[in-house]
Amino acid sequence: MTGTDAMTTPEPQKQLLHLVIGGELSDISGVTFANLDQVDIVGVYPNYAEAYDVWRQKAQQTVDNAQTRYFIVHLHRLLDPEEN
Repeated sequence: MTGTDAMTTPEPQKQLLHLVIGGELSDISGVTFANLDQVDIVGVYPNYAEAYDVWRQKAQQTVDNAQTRYFIVHLHRLLDPEEN
């Protein structure tokens, strides 16, 4: 390793935004929410791994309600559809 290598900083990871959202569905075979006013917008996360961790927690909290579902929305695909 040269002195130059030690001084270089790693490039930051590309931000791939993900939204975690959920709520009660009108029909469990679809993705239509029963009441949009009660949709739980959990948050936006910088990568899939963080979004998945939060999604899993929310899904486990609502496991007793078959009508409630949480989803991960790949916002980065909507913001930049050319680069997937």
